[in-house]
Amino acid sequence: MKASRFTAAHQSMTFSRRMMLVGGAQAAFGGLLVARLGYLSVAQNKHYRLLSESNRVQLIIVPPRRGWIVDRRGKPIAINRSDFRVDLIPEQVEHPTETLRTLTDILQLTPDDVDRIIKEMKASRGYQPVQVAENVPYDQYAAITVRLPELPGVSPQRGFSRFYPAGPAVAHLVGFVGAASAKDYEKEKNPLLVTPGFKIGKEGLEKVLEPKLRGIPGGQRVELTARGKLVRELEPKPDRSGQTVQLTIDADLQEYAARRMGDQSGALVAMDVTGGDLLAYVSMPAFDPNSFSDGIGRTEWRMLSEDDHIPLLNKVAQGLYPSGSTIKPAMALAFLKQGIDPARRVNCPGGIRIGNRYFRCDAVHGSMDMHSAIERSCNTYFWATGLITDPEKTTEMVQYLGYGEKFDLPIPSQRFGTMPSPKWLKEKYHREWQGYDTANTSIGQGYVLINPMQLAVMPARLASGKLLLPRLLMPDRRLPTPNLDVDPAHLEIVRKAMSAVVNERGTAVGSKLPLEGILMAGKTGTAQVFKLGQRGHQSNWALRDHALFISFAPADAPRFAIGCIIEHGGFGASAAAPIVRDCMTYLFDRQKAMDALAPLEKQWGGTLAERTARRQAQFEAASKANLQA
Repeated sequence: MKASRFTAAHQSMTFSRRMMLVGGAQAAFGGLLVARLGYLSVAQNKHYRLLSESNRVQLIIVPPRRGWIVDRRGKPIAINRSDFRVDLIPEQVEHPTETLRTLTDILQLTPDDVDRIIKEMKASRGYQPVQVAENVPYDQYAAITVRLPELPGVSPQRGFSRFYPAGPAVAHLVGFVGAASAKDYEKEKNPLLVTPGFKIGKEGLEKVLEPKLRGIPGGQRVELTARGKLVRELEPKPDRSGQTVQLTIDADLQEYAARRMGDQSGALVAMDVTGGDLLAYVSMPAFDPNSFSDGIGRTEWRMLSEDDHIPLLNKVAQGLYPSGSTIKPAMALAFLKQGIDPARRVNCPGGIRIGNRYFRCDAVHGSMDMHSAIERSCNTYFWATGLITDPEKTTEMVQYLGYGEKFDLPIPSQRFGTMPSPKWLKEKYHREWQGYDTANTSIGQGYVLINPMQLAVMPARLASGKLLLPRLLMPDRRLPTPNLDVDPAHLEIVRKAMSAVVNERGTAVGSKLPLEGILMAGKTGTAQVFKLGQRGHQSNWALRDHALFISFAPADAPRFAIGCIIEHGGFGASAAAPIVRDCMTYLFDRQKAMDALAPLEKQWGGTLAERTARRQAQFEAASKANLQA
């Protein structure tokens, strides 16, 4: 009996101890839970509240308005204008098939458009919009708006699109904008890039200046249900527009030069010689940047890509050409620096023999000194003088004046050409410099290649006597430009000879300025393309010689310099010089220059815009006829 009582008491005591241990453990665990809950609800309240917000609040990006590009006087070159587009909010679309059918009828969507929209709707998240169409005509936009009650999920939007008032005249200068590609998004994982209606710079200044022009996006926060349905719109965050960029360009001169070039293929660059400001940067023919920004059609793209004048090529930045005789003023300075007497005379019997080759001049010029050799463009003088001077030092002077030089400009894909020398030839082709290399270089042929920008810098430096650098962006402050390390007396000899080219008996005497008291100095050039001795007489356009002209004015107190090349124009005097004359006239007397342009455009069949529209219509008609045949 005692054993039994002991056992019961022992069991009771053991059970009580166990209960106390379990209860204590439960109390401790409960305390930990309470403490953790307190920590989460108080100390971590802000953190988890934000996480909760992110689950039910979505941010819709509002694209910023792109910064303007304006000329030196503030005239718009690239601006934004109001446009209309239509988006879809996938989660709000109740009947996708019927909705797309209605939108197709109103907006005239193509099957490719519909396929894209369906694909993007499937990939879209909730309230994220999908673009249906942009640049929608107002009548279509209005038709969508009045039918909104029967089109849930359709969201007509009023936004901004890029617009270039001068069209093709500024195409190769400013470039264009377009929707970001997959490659663009890979480089910059920015959700703004895939926002409907947002575009980035794709070419030209639009591309290079993208960081300045883009701006900062805004946002619209929207409260959604767990299934993505819109509850309400919260306070928006406004976007910040991109910066306005001011160029040194004179927009009026830019447009005039583009029109004056007519249907020619080539480039023209104008500079202010007092500081290096670029006033015109023209490459023709060109494309309409508005077409690219709006989404170019297949027919227009084919028309541009099949044109043998290559309107898609920026000839100012990427075109390389022999300089022809435009190199002769620089060659003369090089000769003077090496001690050649400008009065020294060379007889031109119509050519010169160098080794076993006979180099034929354009004419029998007779006795030539330096002045008359530049004025009459006598090759024999430069061949003979080049042979008694150091070609390495000669090349250094020509490069010093701009040919072959690289310039720091906000232009993509620039090519800078070649100014050959004995050292360059040895490194490049592993051979020694020969007399015929001197002959070719002395008249801007052989290995000599320059771009149209250099064609303007050369006369600007000759005219100003300063080491001018071309600039395209209006500077905040202007720094002094160093003088050329050239004897001023030598510069004056060359300037007078260049004035004689236009105003006395020179090769451009037909291109005098029609202005009282203002003389233009210049130098013609004809760069051989096909064969020596044929000098531009080919009937095949692609085999004709290039025509070049460099100039500055006024000759006695220079303010402006212009370089121009007309591809396969034949002769500098007849093709390039008249264009430069009229553009230079425009800088001094705009009305007189416009009066000269009017009959030319009538002869060509209308203005640049009219001819472009007509050419596109003809190409489209021909394309349709070919499809039907």
